[in-house]
Amino acid sequence: MSRATFTPFILEPSWQHALKEELQQPYVAELAAFVEKEYATAPTPVYPPQELIFNAFYQTPFDEVKILLVGQDPYHGPGQAHGLSFSVPKGIKPPPSLQNIFKELETDIQLPRPSHGCLISWAQQGVMLLNATLTVRQSEPLSHHGRGWEQFTDAVVRKLEERQDPVIFILWGKSAQDKCRFLREKGIPSRHFVLTAAHPSPFSANNGFFGCRHFSKANELLVKQGKAPIDWSLK
Repeated sequence: MSRATFTPFILEPSWQHALKEELQQPYVAELAAFVEKEYATAPTPVYPPQELIFNAFYQTPFDEVKILLVGQDPYHGPGQAHGLSFSVPKGIKPPPSLQNIFKELETDIQLPRPSHGCLISWAQQGVMLLNATLTVRQSEPLSHHGRGWEQFTDAVVRKLEERQDPVIFILWGKSAQDKCRFLREKGIPSRHFVLTAAHPSPFSANNGFFGCRHFSKANELLVKQGKAPIDWSLK
């Protein structure tokens, strides 16, 4: 296979097409080699399971993204990460940040606390749950930071910003807001919407996350666009 057509990552087809030029950049091949080596030889497990690295892309195709919810790093505890920011598989206890998200949901739109923390139903309705870094070593947060993931996910955000169909960017905390900094630098295009608040972590949730009402605000924006609102409940 020639270098020009080499794509070390296989994404959902609409994302594969949208990111085809990015996937041919030299850093992507280097990142792919690093990731493969980590899963094969790292002294501790690497998360999420390798087949779920691009779960966010498969659950929410490019043309179906209504909302982008940006996280920082996959959960680094056993069984937690499954390729969707803030989400954990059914049967895994919701981490503190996710518990605070559920508290805000309850306050904002009077949804009772769900019995699990799996957010796949959000993703399948158009809420892309994207982390800035897509892999991590067990018990070592940010251990894959600076290896190329951030450049790759920057390209994802830019592709959504270039899209004519409006996107709602939900940015909780400084990391997520810095991730989408170019929206501010360029001036937010009128067709897009940006909702910002503190991170739902217990360390910052009381500094502006609680009371942000982003769930109801996002649905109001979707309805104004003539789109179906998100059913935020988790069955």
